[in-house]
Amino acid sequence: MESRSGRSRNPYELTDETPVYVISVAAQLSGLHPQTLRQYDRLGLVSPDRTAGRGRRYSARDIELLRQVQALSQDEGINLAGIKRIIELENQVAALQARVAELSAAVEGAAATLRQREAQVHASYRRDLVPYQDVQQASALVVWRPKRPE
Repeated sequence: MESRSGRSRNPYELTDETPVYVISVAAQLSGLHPQTLRQYDRLGLVSPDRTAGRGRRYSARDIELLRQVQALSQDEGINLAGIKRIIELENQVAALQARVAELSAAVEGAAATLRQREAQVHASYRRDLVPYQDVQQASALVVWRPKRPE
């Protein structure tokens, strides 16, 4: 089974993303009315998992998101369309941060491999050779005049 983040997990392990709360419990934990949760689901603000019988199951992460939506709406005065856009952007930022971390790890791995290969090349140098240095020629003009017999 995979979590929403795409990682595979033990189906019996409870995480913040495990959908365990029915709508009445989620409403009580979030301090909202069950009808409000249904409305948020219809608008796509908070999308809980569904059971085989189409019942909603909320996770701890969903409940935290419900609280965040409520705070943005009540405390900040942001409308639901604005809240949806904020949530989308926050999800996009989180995905991009994960991608940056992934790419940074890949770059570090490639750099380590490059350093290792460079060390192998340096170790294979013959030690009896003398390095060649390009000698810069002087730009002075020398005029040769033979000595006159005296």
